[in-house]
Amino acid sequence: MDDIRCAIIVDPDLPLGVIANTAAVLAMSLGKRHPELVGQDLPDASGQPRTGITTVPMPVLKAGADQLRALRAAACKAELTLVELASATRATRSYQEYAAALASTPEEEIQYQGLALCGPGKRVRQLTGSLGLLR
Repeated sequence: MDDIRCAIIVDPDLPLGVIANTAAVLAMSLGKRHPELVGQDLPDASGQPRTGITTVPMPVLKAGADQLRALRAAACKAELTLVELASATRATRSYQEYAAALASTPEEEIQYQGLALCGPGKRVRQLTGSLGLLR
Protein backbone atom coordinates (compact mmCIF):
# COMPACT_ATOMS: atom_id res chain seq x y z
CA MET A 1 0.00 0.00 0.00
CA ASP A 2 3.02 2.28 -0.19
CA ASP A 3 2.06 3.90 -3.47
CA ILE A 4 -1.70 3.51 -3.43
CA ARG A 5 -3.74 6.47 -4.50
CA CYS A 6 -7.46 7.15 -4.50
CA ALA A 7 -9.58 9.92 -5.94
CA ILE A 8 -13.26 10.74 -6.02
CA ILE A 9 -14.44 12.57 -9.11
CA VAL A 10 -17.85 14.25 -9.16
CA ASP A 11 -19.82 16.22 -11.74
CA PRO A 12 -19.69 19.83 -10.45
CA ASP A 13 -22.94 20.72 -12.23
CA LEU A 14 -24.99 18.61 -9.82
CA PRO A 15 -26.87 20.27 -6.94
CA LEU A 16 -24.73 20.64 -3.81
CA GLY A 17 -26.63 18.01 -1.81
CA VAL A 18 -26.30 15.50 -4.64
CA ILE A 19 -22.56 16.24 -4.87
CA ALA A 20 -22.14 15.58 -1.13
CA ASN A 21 -24.20 12.39 -1.29
CA THR A 22 -22.29 11.18 -4.36
CA ALA A 23 -18.92 11.65 -2.64
CA ALA A 24 -20.18 9.88 0.50
CA VAL A 25 -21.59 6.90 -1.41
CA LEU A 26 -18.43 6.54 -3.49
CA ALA A 27 -16.14 6.74 -0.45
CA MET A 28 -18.18 4.19 1.48
CA SER A 29 -18.25 1.80 -1.47
CA LEU A 30 -14.52 2.21 -2.01
CA GLY A 31 -13.96 1.38 1.66
CA LYS A 32 -15.91 -1.83 1.19
CA ARG A 33 -13.74 -2.82 -1.77
CA HIS A 34 -10.53 -1.86 0.06
CA PRO A 35 -10.99 -2.18 3.82
CA GLU A 36 -7.22 -1.89 4.24
CA LEU A 37 -7.57 1.80 3.36
CA VAL A 38 -9.24 2.43 6.71
CA GLY A 39 -6.90 2.69 9.68
CA GLN A 40 -7.36 1.08 13.03
CA ASP A 41 -9.35 2.77 15.77
CA LEU A 42 -7.24 5.24 17.75
CA PRO A 43 -7.50 6.50 21.32
CA ASP A 44 -7.83 10.20 22.06
CA ALA A 45 -5.96 11.93 24.91
CA SER A 46 -8.43 10.59 27.48
CA GLY A 47 -8.16 7.04 26.16
CA GLN A 48 -11.55 7.08 24.46
CA PRO A 49 -11.52 5.10 21.20
CA ARG A 50 -12.08 7.00 17.96
CA THR A 51 -13.07 5.24 14.78
CA GLY A 52 -10.26 4.84 12.25
CA ILE A 53 -10.36 6.95 9.12
CA THR A 54 -8.76 6.63 5.71
CA THR A 55 -5.00 6.24 5.72
CA VAL A 56 -4.56 7.68 2.23
CA PRO A 57 -5.47 11.11 0.87
CA MET A 58 -8.73 11.06 -1.02
CA PRO A 59 -9.16 14.28 -2.99
CA VAL A 60 -12.57 15.13 -4.40
CA LEU A 61 -12.05 16.31 -7.96
CA LYS A 62 -14.41 17.64 -10.59
CA ALA A 63 -15.22 16.43 -14.09
CA GLY A 64 -18.20 17.04 -16.34
CA ALA A 65 -20.47 14.30 -17.65
CA ASP A 66 -18.43 13.65 -20.82
CA GLN A 67 -15.18 13.63 -18.86
CA LEU A 68 -16.63 11.14 -16.37
CA ARG A 69 -17.59 8.77 -19.18
CA ALA A 70 -14.12 9.01 -20.76
CA LEU A 71 -12.43 8.65 -17.37
CA ARG A 72 -14.49 5.55 -16.60
CA ALA A 73 -13.40 3.93 -19.87
CA ALA A 74 -9.75 4.78 -19.22
CA ALA A 75 -9.95 3.49 -15.64
CA CYS A 76 -11.33 0.16 -16.88
CA LYS A 77 -8.38 -0.20 -19.25
CA ALA A 78 -5.91 0.80 -16.52
CA GLU A 79 -7.17 -2.01 -14.28
CA LEU A 80 -7.92 0.28 -11.35
CA THR A 81 -10.57 -0.26 -8.73
CA LEU A 82 -13.51 1.68 -10.09
CA VAL A 83 -16.66 2.59 -8.22
CA GLU A 84 -19.31 4.46 -10.15
CA LEU A 85 -22.53 6.13 -9.19
CA ALA A 86 -25.14 6.54 -11.89
CA SER A 87 -27.83 9.19 -11.91
CA ALA A 88 -30.44 6.43 -11.65
CA THR A 89 -29.99 6.75 -7.88
CA ARG A 90 -31.88 10.03 -8.02
CA ALA A 91 -34.99 8.42 -9.51
CA THR A 92 -35.05 5.20 -7.49
CA ARG A 93 -36.01 4.64 -3.88
CA SER A 94 -34.37 1.31 -3.10
CA TYR A 95 -31.30 -0.70 -4.02
CA GLN A 96 -33.56 -3.14 -5.87
CA GLU A 97 -35.03 -0.31 -7.98
CA TYR A 98 -31.51 0.98 -8.68
CA ALA A 99 -30.44 -2.53 -9.76
CA ALA A 100 -33.43 -2.78 -12.08
CA ALA A 101 -32.75 0.66 -13.56
CA LEU A 102 -29.11 -0.24 -14.24
CA ALA A 103 -30.07 -3.58 -15.74
CA SER A 104 -32.47 -1.94 -18.18
CA THR A 105 -30.22 0.96 -19.25
CA PRO A 106 -27.75 0.46 -22.11
CA GLU A 107 -24.21 1.44 -21.07
CA GLU A 108 -24.04 4.34 -23.50
CA GLU A 109 -27.13 5.87 -21.85
CA ILE A 110 -25.88 5.65 -18.26
CA GLN A 111 -25.20 9.09 -16.82
CA TYR A 112 -22.51 9.16 -14.15
CA GLN A 113 -22.73 11.45 -11.13
CA GLY A 114 -19.28 10.44 -10.01
CA LEU A 115 -16.50 7.88 -9.88
CA ALA A 116 -14.01 6.68 -7.31
CA LEU A 117 -10.65 5.35 -8.45
CA CYS A 118 -8.05 3.50 -6.47
CA GLY A 119 -4.83 1.80 -7.42
CA PRO A 120 -1.15 2.39 -8.12
CA GLY A 121 -0.34 6.07 -7.68
CA LYS A 122 1.16 6.50 -11.13
CA ARG A 123 -1.95 5.18 -12.89
CA VAL A 124 -4.36 7.22 -10.80
CA ARG A 125 -2.28 10.38 -11.30
CA GLN A 126 -2.15 9.80 -15.07
CA LEU A 127 -5.93 9.76 -15.21
CA THR A 128 -6.72 12.48 -12.70
CA GLY A 129 -3.72 14.82 -12.73
CA SER A 130 -5.40 17.38 -14.98
CA LEU A 131 -8.64 17.52 -12.98
CA GLY A 132 -9.25 20.38 -10.57
CA LEU A 133 -10.34 20.10 -6.97
CA LEU A 134 -14.07 20.36 -6.42
CA ARG A 135 -14.59 23.66 -4.61
